[in-house]
Amino acid sequence: MLNFLQTLFRPQRAKAQAPWRAVKLTAGQAKRHARWVEQRVFLNWLGPYYKAYHLRKGGAGGSRGLRVELLAEQGRRGALLFYDPSIGPGNFRHFFEHLGERLLAQGYRRACADRGTRRNAGHTEITLKQLFKPNPTDCPKTGHCNQRFGLITVDLVAVDGTPFFIRIASNAVLDPCFTPAWPFEDLLQCLLDAPLPDAATQARIPEYHDTF
Repeated sequence: MLNFLQTLFRPQRAKAQAPWRAVKLTAGQAKRHARWVEQRVFLNWLGPYYKAYHLRKGGAGGSRGLRVELLAEQGRRGALLFYDPSIGPGNFRHFFEHLGERLLAQGYRRACADRGTRRNAGHTEITLKQLFKPNPTDCPKTGHCNQRFGLITVDLVAVDGTPFFIRIASNAVLDPCFTPAWPFEDLLQCLLDAPLPDAATQARIPEYHDTF
């Protein structure tokens, strides 16, 4: 798995990468997604992914439940929320869209939503990418531009047509005109900390399992 992830993130030659293009939900997809949100189907995975994140952060992540891996680079923090077959590709795409909606509620705007395809030896990778920038507001205490959690990307990566993971990553803006970025842990709390679903909400999973 480690070798595969390293291959997945390794820079590729330009000819292997199709141009990124903007993506937008069709009217039918948007209507179905709004229904998914209204029915709060997302509660089936917000809390469990948040629990899995804390287990992995504490070194206690196991083979049961949802799987999360941590990303830590200079100036960049992130987490990979791995796909589980029990979720279904339809629900996973809805979940990806909803994470972006939850970022909008945190004082962000969606700068772009793109799709890219990369063909490597033996597999084809499709990435849906959302980039979020904080709304330009000043911190009342310092007068500096409030960057909140920094620049946020939310990616959904699929390999050979099967969802692989959702990546949430934050990049801090280091310019002195900006306030310091808030901790990544606080970002995940805002996005994932939610009550567990009731039986009726769990029963809706099959309705959206296969189709987005």
